[in-house]
Amino acid sequence: MQSGDAATGGRTKGPAVSELFLGVDVGSSSTKAVLVRPDGHVLAEAVQPHGIAHPRPGWAEQDPERDWWDGFVAACRELLARGLGDVAAIGVSGLGPCVVTTDVDGRPLRPAILYGIDTRATREIVELTERFGAGEILARCGSPLTSQSAGPKLAWLARHEPAVWAASRRFFTAGSWLVHCLTGEYVLDHHSASQCGPLYDVRENRWAGDWAAEVAPGLPLPRLAWAHESLGVVSADAAAATGLPKGIPVAAGTIDSWAEVAASGLRGPGEALLVYGTTMFMIEVGTGAAPDPHLWSTTAFAPGERNLAAGLATAGALAVWMRGVAGDVSYETLFLEAAGAGSGAGGLLALPYFDGERTPLFDPDARGLLLGLTTSHTRGHVTRALLEGAALAVRHNLDVMRQAGAHIGALRASGGGARGRLWPQIVSDVTQLPQESLAETAGAAYGDALLAAIAAGAAGLDTVWAAAAMRFAPDPTCAALYDELYGLYRQLYPATASQAHALALLQRRANGREHDEAG
Repeated sequence: MQSGDAATGGRTKGPAVSELFLGVDVGSSSTKAVLVRPDGHVLAEAVQPHGIAHPRPGWAEQDPERDWWDGFVAACRELLARGLGDVAAIGVSGLGPCVVTTDVDGRPLRPAILYGIDTRATREIVELTERFGAGEILARCGSPLTSQSAGPKLAWLARHEPAVWAASRRFFTAGSWLVHCLTGEYVLDHHSASQCGPLYDVRENRWAGDWAAEVAPGLPLPRLAWAHESLGVVSADAAAATGLPKGIPVAAGTIDSWAEVAASGLRGPGEALLVYGTTMFMIEVGTGAAPDPHLWSTTAFAPGERNLAAGLATAGALAVWMRGVAGDVSYETLFLEAAGAGSGAGGLLALPYFDGERTPLFDPDARGLLLGLTTSHTRGHVTRALLEGAALAVRHNLDVMRQAGAHIGALRASGGGARGRLWPQIVSDVTQLPQESLAETAGAAYGDALLAAIAAGAAGLDTVWAAAAMRFAPDPTCAALYDELYGLYRQLYPATASQAHALALLQRRANGREHDEAG
């Protein structure tokens, strides 16, 4: 974070200008907003924190009105109060794919069910896969049905909360609900829709009406648009609530990780974007790789374009966990100690599956593991092993992406974990790929501002605002060591999966008892 408003964590640069673009992203832990000039220069940034509720084991929820709308309004008003210029258009993204159903006026009927970290719909995933066929789902929808898919969560809602389902007249994700609050439009972008399997046909770029009628009977689905399209304008009510000018264009927006793609300038094959966050995402664009049952294949920003994507369930969360275990020492101290531990963490190897794993395992019952511990290992060795474990998981996913037909020779890094030097260097050493981090750290919100500029006609799909900040070259002297550790890493999960699953069951029992006693 650069210098600015110390009370809010925001930043301000330069004098007022006449035309600005506002990007707002609703993430897992905060809402971030940025004001950007037409040349891509960020003038100001604001952050409003919020959290995730876990009312039961395996559930992850947020309150749309409190966590999304209130944070959105506060961030907008904070930036507009600085008087930096006139907002010409706005773009919005959000964590996802999420599921929130509303009445006909867009009022949420229950808390939003979040993306892949919410694993409540396991039964529905199995049933829908059996109903439609795993192979046909992959061919038609681009991805297998997993906890990341929105369709099974709608089916769960219909089964377990029939009164809510009976009252449901609209279905939104985080970003599309905010767009509705701004414009009154019931619209979803194609990329977000392509993560709503089995409701969307990626081959035809349309809703799969026959399957949708079975999975979400009676629920009208939103009109589809592309993320950069201007689909409406800020209404009078929304202008009064937010302080935004009435009538300015609103871009359709998308899911946060794909807004990061827009922010990164990644537009074609040969590179992948690696988003260092609480979780971790890898996104490759445009090689025409085939759908793979171990990955996600989704629509991109324009007709005919595809993304191939992968994601770790736990990444930056490992550092957060370690900091808590270590007694709330600073992250700077932890990373300095990890750097001092050296490549290979003194022979310590970690499976980073602390919250299960998404790609390529799709195993919510996978669990974390530290192997090789001795009394000589220190806190720095453990931290280093966790960072290397996440890097080894990145390498595993990149291998699967290449097997599917992707051609990846370099990485672009964004997100909070890419602001330092240690973790990106570890990833480059483990993968033996060059990497560059981005100069602008606003991430998805920065991409939202670019989508807003495109919607307003001030930029095009080929516009790139991103610039490199740091470059990382892989160290060839540690390639053999990491090759050896990678081989052991790949053996470790299949060798311990049954034990991990048994422990996950014990954990659910313990958590269930705790929930029953508390409630």
